[in-house]
Amino acid sequence: MLVEVKSLQYAHPGQRSIVFPDFSLDSGESLLILGKSGSGKTTLLNLLAGLLRPNQGGVVLDGVRLSTISGQKMDLFRGKNIGIVFQKPHLIAALNVQQNLELAHFFSKKKGQDIPQLLLDLGISSKAKAAVMTLSEGEAQRVSIARALANSPKLILADEPTSSLDDENTENVIALLKSQAAKIGAALIIVTHDQRVKNQVSNFIEVKAS
Repeated sequence: MLVEVKSLQYAHPGQRSIVFPDFSLDSGESLLILGKSGSGKTTLLNLLAGLLRPNQGGVVLDGVRLSTISGQKMDLFRGKNIGIVFQKPHLIAALNVQQNLELAHFFSKKKGQDIPQLLLDLGISSKAKAAVMTLSEGEAQRVSIARALANSPKLILADEPTSSLDDENTENVIALLKSQAAKIGAALIIVTHDQRVKNQVSNFIEVKAS
């Protein structure tokens, strides 16, 4: 099993502990994590990414318990094994599209995917040398997806990837994430409040604030 989550709990300072459901996921499988705003789904995403450490329980990725790694070692482990599609792209304005993706290779010290081919697969090869500030919202999101895929991660985490999209583009983005995850044999976890995504990802859990 690639991803295992068991007895996971986290409490933000001064708040009640959030208890998350147990689940496991293998390579090539997809999971949808649904929850309303404030339910704790983003906290769960941060725990899965090793950005937060749980108060109880743990996340195991490819046999490694994330809470046992810290600091720079966790940054390097994340760079090699986890691709994150953030709700806002967080691209570096001083670099063009291709340079933003090359940076992912640099920080992870991993060769990863061929960047020109990846941009071609995502339909944005013509934007390789473009300044990120000139991209449309949809193009910036595809670059964000490309950056998450650049290192051929074992786990792809997508945070609200469809929140600002119409129905057609919602379908396109989820299909893109699923096809690219399948291509590299990665597990895909989509965290969202968007019930429309259930049409394309039947395997789901719900996070509810207690």
